[in-house]
Amino acid sequence: MHMFNAITHSQIFVLDQDEALDFYVGKLGLEVNTDTDLGFMRWLTINVPGDPNRQILLTTPGPPALSEETAQQVRELVTKGATGGWLIFSTDDCRKTYETLLGRGVEFTEEPTERPYGIDCGLRDPFGNSIRFTQPKA
Repeated sequence: MHMFNAITHSQIFVLDQDEALDFYVGKLGLEVNTDTDLGFMRWLTINVPGDPNRQILLTTPGPPALSEETAQQVRELVTKGATGGWLIFSTDDCRKTYETLLGRGVEFTEEPTERPYGIDCGLRDPFGNSIRFTQPKA
């Protein structure tokens, strides 16, 4: 018997949730799953269209999870791309997705490249988080 049967949420830090929505939904084409004011924080999740069972929580560093002093340190690390936040998506056509996103103004850190496992490329979100998307080998 397994204790767990799914990963439902992953979390990355963003510095501005509205800017994150513009990037992740407006440019990358993901969809909003939940956008709720909990009073002490905004619970903002996104997912790949049609796949609401795996959500990404876009959260700002701060209370209640972090003290203001720690939150400031995390904000500095996010900006440097040093928080370890990674997102990896799959796509049916890496080169076409790359061209589409270039047309939407997305800046890449690496162009589509052949790898042993398929074709992938890299970019960063406006806050420094690393993102890759991969077209797996058939």
